[in-house]
Amino acid sequence: MFDLEPGKLIVIAIVALIAIPSKDLPRVLRTLGQFTGKMRRMASEFQGQFMEAMREAELDDLRKEVKEMKDAVKESVKLDGAFDPLTEARKQIAGAIEGAPPSHAQPVDPAAAPLDQDEAFETGTSAARDEGSPEAGPPKKAAT
Repeated sequence: MFDLEPGKLIVIAIVALIAIPSKDLPRVLRTLGQFTGKMRRMASEFQGQFMEAMREAELDDLRKEVKEMKDAVKESVKLDGAFDPLTEARKQIAGAIEGAPPSHAQPVDPAAAPLDQDEAFETGTSAARDEGSPEAGPPKKAAT
């Protein structure tokens, strides 16, 4: 703000020594020191308030972003329902084995109980091996 270089300060000090009588010099220097201290405290207080305002502004922005993300997640969950990738994969595998259309074209039923991996595997493969099951088709003739 004030462009005070060491050379300028020396010139000001010499002029002050000449202009101010020696008996008033300590009082003037003490007053100057108090004034300088007040200015520094005011500058520090202003800087602290400014930094606090910046932090509050950043916190408000962060709160706003978090709220937007939370709302987006809630909306996404509402749209997707209860998406379970394992259940979806089991349905697709079972549909491929049975020859049904892929399950991604059908809506996901969140109330349906998911099968164990062993149950899903056994249902899909044992039906094809079991000759008497209706899913396996007509019984095969034994080779004689």
